[in-house]
Amino acid sequence: MTWKPELEELARREAFARQMGGADKVKRQREQGRLTVRERIDRLLDRDSFHEIGAVSGTAEYDDKGELKNVTPANCVFGRGKVDGRTVVVVGDDFTVRGGSADASISAKPLMAEEMAHDFRLPIIRLIEGSGGGGSVKTIETKGAANLPGGIGGTRWYEYTTGNLAHVPVIGLGLGSVAGLGAARLAASHYSVMTKNSAMFVAGPPVVKRLGQDLGKQELGGADIQTRAGSIDQAVETEEEAFAHARRFLSYLPQSVYELPPTLTCTDDPERTEESLLTAVPRDRRQVYKMRPIINAVVDKNSFFEVTANFGRPVITGLARLEGRAVLILASDPFHVGGSWTADACQKIVRWVDFAETFHLPVVYLMDCPGFMIGLEAERAGTIRHGVRAMAAVNQTTVPWCTVIVRNSFGVAGVVHQPAGRFSMRYAWPSAYWGSLPLEGGIEAAYRADIDAAEDPQAKLEEIENRLNRLRSPFRTAEKFWVEEIIDPRRTRSLLCEFARLAEPLRKTGPATNMAIRP
Repeated sequence: MTWKPELEELARREAFARQMGGADKVKRQREQGRLTVRERIDRLLDRDSFHEIGAVSGTAEYDDKGELKNVTPANCVFGRGKVDGRTVVVVGDDFTVRGGSADASISAKPLMAEEMAHDFRLPIIRLIEGSGGGGSVKTIETKGAANLPGGIGGTRWYEYTTGNLAHVPVIGLGLGSVAGLGAARLAASHYSVMTKNSAMFVAGPPVVKRLGQDLGKQELGGADIQTRAGSIDQAVETEEEAFAHARRFLSYLPQSVYELPPTLTCTDDPERTEESLLTAVPRDRRQVYKMRPIINAVVDKNSFFEVTANFGRPVITGLARLEGRAVLILASDPFHVGGSWTADACQKIVRWVDFAETFHLPVVYLMDCPGFMIGLEAERAGTIRHGVRAMAAVNQTTVPWCTVIVRNSFGVAGVVHQPAGRFSMRYAWPSAYWGSLPLEGGIEAAYRADIDAAEDPQAKLEEIENRLNRLRSPFRTAEKFWVEEIIDPRRTRSLLCEFARLAEPLRKTGPATNMAIRP
């Protein structure tokens, strides 16, 4: 006697699961240029590494004799697999079954995926294409009652959706129309990617139309809107690109906060010098320059991975390696309001500094900040409030920190170039220029009486400016030991690689309990 009949029954039920929403729904998904959830999992993970959990769960149909006729699978597919040999949890919406809506799922499945990631300390990748918690207003009729959001037994999933941010890497991929709870799950990630033909919104066009806004999906929540808003970190052309970005992002991170980021073998000489750095910053302070070539010149070749590029653009953020060791890069971008910290830029800093603290990444800041953005719009945006939050986030960090002052450092925002109250490394290029207030505009305020009393006010202004500029040489500051070191820009890579080596034994594992964890 064997259990062959039961195994045959199991295989039959698993075959129903692989049919997903049926041949017609699968055909429609592919005709619209989107992969099915199972194709997505196969292409994201290492070959043949997916171990599915709960494949045969769903809604079954039986005949009059109690024999199984069909199973419509739950529209959540999840399990564990490997990405570049590392075990991860993957959970995906099946749009071919009721449009991926949560009311067509079995709530225990996505909850278990989050629980497994949390308790086994594994990264989780969410493949999201679906709607919110209720799915459809028809649920009221089918269930016989209206759902209370967060009602009895309804909050555990939400607890893990956000709570995992403090414990394991969380990646969200938006691969179609994403609304309501789906949008929240996508935004509640450390790194989010959407394809450019996807859309994300709290509520879709039919609901928004009732407000008098008749918009299409792309107009309401397309990639350009969501990346500029900072809700999504990256937009890509294809799903394959989204998978590649997820794999690369994960490569810089530990499995959980209880481990350290992996160090890779480095073939790039840590003592490499770049002659281009000598001319990277123009002598004319009114002339802008490109920061990204500087970043690429000092980190390991081809290791810089920029994130959230379309939001808070005066600040560049990304991951990179120094002699194989992962670091977080912060850098000013003078092409956007001169690198001034806007309200958006401050929010970006808070988020990624928190991220570095969570996953034990040393921070390298390439600085050219003339201060907080000024003017009416900056005041309306609450720039100083967001700026103080950025200051608090930086000061709360415990990870090693190294700053290179490339050009400007002014005002309160200039203060926030390293954590207060502890030692961090700091270098200045000869092009560095700093002070409590830029001379432009400041002289007129401080020397108003002298200028007004002069026979030639413009000549007096220039005389004062020339006099003060001679005193503002970075060498004068170094004489007083108000800055530690002025360096040849060509030595920057060598010193940053040394910083990464010195920082390695100082990194500590465990949750970052001294600061908020934010998506």
